[in-house]
Amino acid sequence: MAFESLASSAGLCHGASRSDLWLPLDLVLEDAMDGYLVNTTSAVEIITGLIKTLQAINGTSWHDTFLGLWISSLRLVQRERDPIEGPLPRLDTRLCMLLSIIILVVADLIEEDEGAPSDEKEYGSTTTNHWKEMKFSRKRRDDLVSSLQVLGDYQGLLAPPKSVVSAANQAAARAMLFVSGINVGSAYFECINIKDMPISCSGNMRHLIVEACIVRNLLDTSAYFWPGYVNGRINQLPYSVPAQASGWSSFMKGAPLTSLMINALVSSPASSLAELEKIFEIAVNGSEDEKISAATILCGASLIRGWNIQEYTVQFITRLMSPPIPADFSGSDNHLIDYAPMLNVLICGIASVDCVQIFSFHGLVPQLACSLMPICEVFGSCVPNVSWNLPSGEEISPHAVFSNAFALLLKLWRFNHPPIEHGVGDVPTVGSQLTPEYLLLVRNSHLLSSENTHKDRNKRRLSEVASSSSPEPVFLDSFPKLKVWYRQHQRCIAATLSGLVHGTTVHQTVDGLLNMIFRKIHKGSQSITSVTSGSSSSSGAGIKDNSLKPNLPAWDILEAVPYVVDAALTACAHGRLSPRELATGLKDLADFLPASLATIASYFSAEVSRCVWKPVVMNGMDWPSPASNLSNVEEHIKKILAATGVDVPRLSAGGSSLATLPLPLAAFLSLTITYKIDKASERFLNLAGPALESLAADCPWPCMPIVASLWTQKAKRWFDFLVFSASRTVFLHNSDATVQLLKSCFTATLGLNIAPISSNGGVGALLGHGFGSHFCGGLSPVAPGILYLRIYRSMRDIVFITEELKTSKNGLKYGQVSLAAAMNRVKLAASLAASLVWLSGGHGLVQSLIKETLPSWFISVHRSDREEGSGLVAMLGGYALAYFTVLCGAFAWGVDSSSSASKRRPKILGSHMEFLASALDGKISLGCDGATWHAYVSGLVSLMVGCTPSWVLEVDVDVLRRLSKGLRQRDEEELALALLGIGGVGTMGAAAELIIEHCDP
Repeated sequence: MAFESLASSAGLCHGASRSDLWLPLDLVLEDAMDGYLVNTTSAVEIITGLIKTLQAINGTSWHDTFLGLWISSLRLVQRERDPIEGPLPRLDTRLCMLLSIIILVVADLIEEDEGAPSDEKEYGSTTTNHWKEMKFSRKRRDDLVSSLQVLGDYQGLLAPPKSVVSAANQAAARAMLFVSGINVGSAYFECINIKDMPISCSGNMRHLIVEACIVRNLLDTSAYFWPGYVNGRINQLPYSVPAQASGWSSFMKGAPLTSLMINALVSSPASSLAELEKIFEIAVNGSEDEKISAATILCGASLIRGWNIQEYTVQFITRLMSPPIPADFSGSDNHLIDYAPMLNVLICGIASVDCVQIFSFHGLVPQLACSLMPICEVFGSCVPNVSWNLPSGEEISPHAVFSNAFALLLKLWRFNHPPIEHGVGDVPTVGSQLTPEYLLLVRNSHLLSSENTHKDRNKRRLSEVASSSSPEPVFLDSFPKLKVWYRQHQRCIAATLSGLVHGTTVHQTVDGLLNMIFRKIHKGSQSITSVTSGSSSSSGAGIKDNSLKPNLPAWDILEAVPYVVDAALTACAHGRLSPRELATGLKDLADFLPASLATIASYFSAEVSRCVWKPVVMNGMDWPSPASNLSNVEEHIKKILAATGVDVPRLSAGGSSLATLPLPLAAFLSLTITYKIDKASERFLNLAGPALESLAADCPWPCMPIVASLWTQKAKRWFDFLVFSASRTVFLHNSDATVQLLKSCFTATLGLNIAPISSNGGVGALLGHGFGSHFCGGLSPVAPGILYLRIYRSMRDIVFITEELKTSKNGLKYGQVSLAAAMNRVKLAASLAASLVWLSGGHGLVQSLIKETLPSWFISVHRSDREEGSGLVAMLGGYALAYFTVLCGAFAWGVDSSSSASKRRPKILGSHMEFLASALDGKISLGCDGATWHAYVSGLVSLMVGCTPSWVLEVDVDVLRRLSKGLRQRDEEELALALLGIGGVGTMGAAAELIIEHCDP
């Protein structure tokens, strides 16, 4: 059987949809929507590399590639067009991915093809002449045009969500006015009502995509004349623009920043870089109030919905977070103190889940962390004897600025998780990358690569932002207070709390804080601090005036917080403090210094893992009771997991047993419930929420459902989100359930399930509609792919996934389907498997797979395979493994040498090819089926020759010769010659010999 069908895009034309070629892209896009993922690598870089990989492996044209990119991105938006409520990324994040990130990906791909960096200052130019005067290859640009023209046929994907209907209509109206020969400025669109137009200007998502491409000079305005793009023409405007309109056009004409103007600029995004630059100039050189107003505007609609200029908005905000030392500065304090009001506005303005994700997409998380660290260092070292008044009337202190900055900084890595979470072979752990040191190293790498990034638009942007902040590398040693806290935080997680010495400053601070937060409870009675635990030895001396709050820097307070919480929890365990008093005291501590919530979370997470605290009964008297809706939560969990075939453990035996939680979890839960669900508390709940979920997930079942039940009593509108979070823990406590979930992913994707959610197979069945109550009058079964993408980051053992995937028989049963259809299933199953491996374990898991797992599997004896006795099934299995292996490698390293990860490829690939050559030489005895092995070798080499020729050049010449010899011995002369033909100068002699041998009569 010829292997070319496996290496060509035509192989998936039968049965499965052509859109399934882009299944890995759909998975990567949906994975990026996980609110717990804050990536240090730009989404532009990740997706650009993935697109190039899929285009090479699938052998598709750039027209089909761009069309696949648009369809996958639109599916991402439509999947959650009516998202559920809760502390998770919303529709704005998905729109950012489609209308900003994907457009930048396309721009990078076209720039690469045309070979000349564009002048990014020309963004906003929509003149036709600029585009027509470009003198270089336009192949990809032409394919972009044709893909967008065809995209108009996909009406089901183009319906705009409610929040962007107005923007889509404006884009359609702009096109209609242009083709009508009517020239209007942006001011007109700030004032008109589309309903007043004489003809329909109903827009869709394609209008927004095309507009974004025009702004970035990827298209010209001839796109407005595409057939069917506009509904007609008009002869005159319905009405003129008001003279005193408040908006960006008036601001650019010199209108002052009145409160009315500020509100208008906050609520509508800037339309050009020039508008943003003017705001940025005010933020740098304006008065104190003007700086605050400018910062507020930058963090408004221009950040969330200014898709056409979003990369500049995040850059300007990041630059403002690191203001330079003024030339006339002569104070003794750090210059950042003078910027406190503006910095606080910026920090609070970007603290939402959506905003953090947007910064992550644009690759600015490392630089954002680098900007936040000096703010934390400086304001955390200030005695709170100074305050600042904001124009709103709010008064802020150094503690407030520090707490807001500290909470945002901690969101940028999984601060409450152990430093070592996953061990994969002989490579660094995944957890080792989730540290402040790693964030700084990535940021510094942007500086070091500045001289070599002129060919890469994305890296050029990141380098410019890093250089504008500080042209020198930054290390954690530059922030001694932060470093001390971080080391204490690591010790708290890794070992029992210790080190509090009687009579020291820290001991005195502990006593002062305990007396402050529990002064109302124990006034006139024995101090709570007389109760000691094994790790806290407070004597109870306290401070004389219990109403006096410690006038201490935030860092000093944070150092004492673990001991305070330890003493309070011990007192509660000994009965000297009631649960209500404990929760009230901890809330007082968190109100006094909101940043202490992070240290409280770290302490409770560590104590839960030690399993030394007795469980408490959630009976509704001492502790809140979940009884009123626990059974309701259970039923909804079952409904969510219905499509996976996973059994949900009973929450209680017969409903009679009382719910219990470990004391630290109960205490932290009670603390979080005291928070109001409002904007002021949002940034701290966004910090505490993931910590609470992680803490509960580490506890025995059914702790997380109990937590969800209690929180749903407080936040009824978050019910769907909380129940979904609880449903994920089913898989974290049972590896068999995870295996079943993986099987469900394959069953749904391959269309092997009779359930309606999976009947057609493909991406739609794998990812479905997301989750929520907007379908069928209530929570519906969640597609298995969504479930897996939301659980794998919390799995302790990720290596077992490769064991399950490589032995899976999904798609290999050959009987009632044609050989072509069976091959389609093989490719689709392998594509899904490779995507899950790459997403789950990254480079480390791929390296372990290729260096260790696959060779071990080929050597081992597989009795079940021999008993099946079907040579065709065995052959399909070999092809599946070959496709799976090449895809895993391509996802991790790329198909060329443009990414930094490609530097790891020669060593790992060379090791695997040496194994193949040794086995072909007869030096290694194999235990697998011979047909499987031959198909694997043939398939792997064919894919490398046809799709990743640069890989072949990295393989040792002697190994290539041995592989070629082995292929010839198996009558694969053509493939053997092709391998030598692209092997470089070193293999030319062997190739010539093979040609001569082949030509001899």
